[in-house]
Amino acid sequence: MPSNATRQVWFVCHGYGQLAAYFIRHFAALAAADPALVVVAPEGLSRFYLQGNGGRVGASWMTREDRLHEINDQISFLNQLAGNILSQCPAGVRVTVLGFSQGTATAGRWLAQAAFRPTHLVLWAGEFPPDLAPEAAARLLRSLPLTLVVGDHDQYLSADAVAQQRAALRRLGATPVLRTFAGRHELNQEILACLHRPGAEPPAPGP
Repeated sequence: MPSNATRQVWFVCHGYGQLAAYFIRHFAALAAADPALVVVAPEGLSRFYLQGNGGRVGASWMTREDRLHEINDQISFLNQLAGNILSQCPAGVRVTVLGFSQGTATAGRWLAQAAFRPTHLVLWAGEFPPDLAPEAAARLLRSLPLTLVVGDHDQYLSADAVAQQRAALRRLGATPVLRTFAGRHELNQEILACLHRPGAEPPAPGP
């Protein structure tokens, strides 16, 4: 739980078909090793059966149906959640926002309308939302430490797609740092540990 002893807060947004209760387990080792770290895993507002009419359940941040209203709902939910968490933390707490897969677009749309500015944005195995207004995207990304993470055998993101995204982010004024690992469309504990270390975020660009 957040408290006056909290020095870092991570908001981690899961991917398509995942549940927050399971997704947050990937960050358990970080939280156990650092009592001053609080990890918060919000969940997409839509749940569904992953196969047929029963069995495992997953969550999604949005679909194409009533898309704009779903985006507004998720941003409102995330802003309320962040406001509650950060109000319990000391001033100057370092905030990392990590989006995985579908959660990367969610993180980008949210932060463009958030009441706080993160210390570090991590886009893991997904893309920054291409539908975000260029002015809003540039305002968010300018001077914001940004890390892209992708497995070298990610079955959904090719090397060309990653290169195109880096170029698009640069055009918006970002200076993304790319980290890769041996793996597929998944999280990686070694990379997570590196991102958690003090000063792990890339340096913000100069004026």
